[in-house]
Amino acid sequence: MTSLKRSAESDPLASNISSKIFVRSTKKGKVQKIVREVYLRQDIPCSSKLCKKCRQIAPSDAAGNTLPFVLSEKPAGTKAFPRGHYVVPDTNALLNAMDVFEQSSVFYDVIILQTVLEELRNRSLPLYNRLVNLTQSDEKRFYVFFNEFRLETYVKREEGETINDRNDRAIRRAVQWYNEHLAKTKASRIPTVVMLSDDRNNLQKAKEMDIPAQTLRDYLGGVEDGERLLEMVAESQARDTIRKPSELLYPEYFTMSKMMTGVKAGLLHQGIFNVSPYNYLEGSIKVPAFPKPLLILGRENINRSIDGDVVVVEVLPKDQWKEPSATIIEEESVTKDENADAEGGEDLVSERERKLLQEEVRKAHAKSTEGRAQPTAKVVGVIKRNWRQYVGHVDPSSASRASGQGRKMDSVFLIPMDKRIPKIRLRTRQVGELLGKRILVALDSWGRDSRHPTGHLVRSLGELETKAAETEALLLEYDVQYRPFPKTVLDCLPKEGHDWKVPESKEDPGWRAREDLRHLLICSIDPVGCQDIDDALHAKRLDNGNYEAGVHIADVSNFVKPGNAMDTEASIRGTSVYLVDKRIDMLPMLLGTDLCSLKPYVERFAFSVIWELTPDADIVNVRFTKSVIKSREAFSYEQAQLRIDDASQQDELTQGMRVLLDLSKKLNKKRMDAGALSLSSPEVKVEMESETSDPIDVKTKQLLDTNSLVEEFMLLANVSVARKINEAFPQTAILRRHAPPPKTNFDELANQLKVKRGLELRVDSSKALAESLDACTEEGNPFFNTLVRIMATRCMMSAEYFCSGTQAYPEFRHYGLASEIYTHFTSPIRRYADLVAHRQLAAAIDYEPIHPAVRSRGKLEAVCKNINTRHRNAQLAGRASIAYYVGQALKGRVAEEEAYVMKIFSNGFVVLVPRFGIEGLIRLRDLASPEPESEFDAEQYVLTTSGSRKVRVELFQKVRVKVTDEKDELTGKRGVKMELLG
Repeated sequence: MTSLKRSAESDPLASNISSKIFVRSTKKGKVQKIVREVYLRQDIPCSSKLCKKCRQIAPSDAAGNTLPFVLSEKPAGTKAFPRGHYVVPDTNALLNAMDVFEQSSVFYDVIILQTVLEELRNRSLPLYNRLVNLTQSDEKRFYVFFNEFRLETYVKREEGETINDRNDRAIRRAVQWYNEHLAKTKASRIPTVVMLSDDRNNLQKAKEMDIPAQTLRDYLGGVEDGERLLEMVAESQARDTIRKPSELLYPEYFTMSKMMTGVKAGLLHQGIFNVSPYNYLEGSIKVPAFPKPLLILGRENINRSIDGDVVVVEVLPKDQWKEPSATIIEEESVTKDENADAEGGEDLVSERERKLLQEEVRKAHAKSTEGRAQPTAKVVGVIKRNWRQYVGHVDPSSASRASGQGRKMDSVFLIPMDKRIPKIRLRTRQVGELLGKRILVALDSWGRDSRHPTGHLVRSLGELETKAAETEALLLEYDVQYRPFPKTVLDCLPKEGHDWKVPESKEDPGWRAREDLRHLLICSIDPVGCQDIDDALHAKRLDNGNYEAGVHIADVSNFVKPGNAMDTEASIRGTSVYLVDKRIDMLPMLLGTDLCSLKPYVERFAFSVIWELTPDADIVNVRFTKSVIKSREAFSYEQAQLRIDDASQQDELTQGMRVLLDLSKKLNKKRMDAGALSLSSPEVKVEMESETSDPIDVKTKQLLDTNSLVEEFMLLANVSVARKINEAFPQTAILRRHAPPPKTNFDELANQLKVKRGLELRVDSSKALAESLDACTEEGNPFFNTLVRIMATRCMMSAEYFCSGTQAYPEFRHYGLASEIYTHFTSPIRRYADLVAHRQLAAAIDYEPIHPAVRSRGKLEAVCKNINTRHRNAQLAGRASIAYYVGQALKGRVAEEEAYVMKIFSNGFVVLVPRFGIEGLIRLRDLASPEPESEFDAEQYVLTTSGSRKVRVELFQKVRVKVTDEKDELTGKRGVKMELLG
């Protein structure tokens, strides 16, 4: 997008000044009127290659080059505009059909008005980012026209006019000006500039002004492949009429003002809605007023909420409070024969759901629930929908009802991959083509008259179970940015490419204020095959008996400058994502695997943290410096361990690693003594066939002393850098905190350990928790302690990035590491937070001035919010990739393995198989047919069956299971099936 900063004094064309008035409320409720002057100009180009006049007055870039014109001199025609046309969409057109605008078969030569761009940013930041990507595409020819700064297109808001009406008028004026302006070019074929809008009032006024305008539906009807494209438009826009409901199924939402008043008064509560992974009719919401989450039970109380929505709830009377469900209830098994066309006039709660809920109530009354009941609530409104694009497949049973004759619109159900998302009703002409495919859909609406939300098709990803389709599905599900780096980003790379080298002469600007550390015996220790080497280490004995230890981190900030296209892209991606078979990089490979990577035997720019430590690993002093290093070796963890353990190896590099190992053990003890937690999660590695990249085996990761060596020094570096940047920038330092979990989070686990093993779990501090976890052992079963740590990890809060000025110092604490302050500094190749920390540290040591973007609290808060989400999604995508490949590795195989019971329901139980690091659900209906009768003792966590298959299952019990591969008919994903043996 073109920058238009030029002072009025130096530019006579910018001498027209208009005042713009903004009104805002302060935190204390006072209304402020802000007047801003707008400089109106006449040199903002139309960007049509037909216009010679605009070429003469168009502004230049910093290098003095006239910015290239975008819009074609021979744009495509349609039935309505055979002589060619440019398109000007309004905001709603982009909100309803961004998927269509991104298609390669349509929408070239599009004028994006500044008015529309700003409105879209306020309405939907994800869609705004997608539109910005389109404006940067060389192929699509999307041009941002700054109509609010051009004299002839600026529109002043009239007295009594709404902002929306003023913006619609601004769009019409811009389209009118474009047509008048292009008419003056006297070209042989003058294209028509067409406004696209689904706003009836806007279209009517355009017609009265003789401004070319069409609805999205009419426009797509006139282009090739229009029928298919129309299916990608939001459902409410694609249909001629909105169906009148014969009965409203769901309660009406409260008005926004009623919700806000209720929340302020403490009568209502706001929070994020979460769906139980085991029961689609049960949700929960954490609110500050209650120590335990509020339960939301049943379709009516859930009231059209979808996992992740920000909702407002009303707490139900105490006599309606219940304990969490003890039954596994999966939507597809309950609602599998529903007709996707029969939406009106249905009962809200189906007969099957009613029976299940009645059975739940009966079981609840059959046992004492005193003291276990949790507050229940109902959703009375949605503050913010967290809808995204969802991946799934068409339910074949709903497709069988579709006629499949001709190209008639049929209704089918899409079953999302994410079991927490309800079935989505989809209208399409392509039922036959979509069956057996993995497809991407977007949600449009969920009216009170429909049991299910309605969505539209975005695109097909390919056949179910194919590696390409399943991998792309996984990336889309977790919103991983996987598109190739655009040219604007690649243009930021060093022109020398792989030939770039550290300058030989120390007089070169690249050496400015850098310390020459090439003489140090530095090495890196990483997983096998690691190419993006972020960190390297060294240690040596000092003459005074102390030790010097150094952590050297890739100096990514030398190559990625604040605010350029590569920095913007990295900030959006937030992190690299590691899948079993591939890596989705945050930065282009040239940097990540070559120029920044601290490869051995070559000189590299680094950012070094160097300590003087006593033999007891106490810090005497620490310093930070930009440096040049030359790593002597790149070890895998295994290679480093072998070298350290080999007594015949007495060279200085090996001696240095032994020093690091000795110091790391002492650092670890200090952390543990301070109350740091040693938590756990299932860690496995999928082994791949080198030629085909097919999975061939699954192995549990073995952690060595060298793993801990690297971890301890990276933690030490992160803590040292955190202190330094917070000291320099107490309001804007980018830090990472881990809040202590509410004690109630551990209630269930503490009760389970007490009842089943007579063990006490103390949670008054991280040290008390660490000590009591150490005591959770079982003779002859070393995995029991690991199992308890895995379960304890799930009771924790998530660690998060934050800006120092947003929290009081005591809130900085990292609970899991037992550290007062912490940040991420050691992985800038793969984490954006670390790159920001590098920039702040460079300013803190006076290496370079602080860039405005790195000290703007507002901008940094937005960065933290994004990278928190990206970090979490990257973890989930990595785990999902492992789960998929474990299923593939087991294809056609049968394995008998040890497993441990982690959770028990009245109709099934969850087991963890350590060998594969996966969990599986074993339902009672899987044990025998018909499903055996059962008795569930919730107090003692025991499930007993009778009849043809008698089993007794207890929490923490070690069992043997048969593990095979199975395609989950519900999600279409291939995974593992577990059967209880014996």
